[in-house]
Amino acid sequence: MPPRITNPVTWQQAELLMQPAFIRVVDNIRKHLDTSGWKGSYHDVLIWPANTTDEIKALVTQLLEAMESASLEEADEIRATLADLPMPHPGYHLLLQRQQHEVSIDLWEMCYQVCFLNYSAVSGSANIDTTLIDEAGEVDWQCLENKTRDLVAEMFANLPDG
Repeated sequence: MPPRITNPVTWQQAELLMQPAFIRVVDNIRKHLDTSGWKGSYHDVLIWPANTTDEIKALVTQLLEAMESASLEEADEIRATLADLPMPHPGYHLLLQRQQHEVSIDLWEMCYQVCFLNYSAVSGSANIDTTLIDEAGEVDWQCLENKTRDLVAEMFANLPDG
């Protein structure tokens, strides 16, 4: 679940950090994949709100597809129906595979863990880790690299053995 950010300063800090954090996460994962027995592949995914049934997912998907060829009037009706339904947001996952093991890692969640203090997907807490921003208000690249490297190393250390 993306963090809930209501403070404009926190929003600006998140905008400053998210792209560099994503780049550092992907690069550090690549370094680990080069030296581990795990194979990785990246996938675009749709993240649905919790408790969304398969029937609702299918209905929303069908309506979104119908919207592509709908007339203006039909599109308005579809939008009105979709307004009352849960909508997915785009995600980006890394699928790690080794022998019989498969592990899916949500890369945006990893970025949130880098950028925010004690980030929890459950609470969606959004307190920026200000140690990642220097006194001039720019990204502190060394702090960002250190935190990302440690987080990715911990993720690989917690993968199943075998």
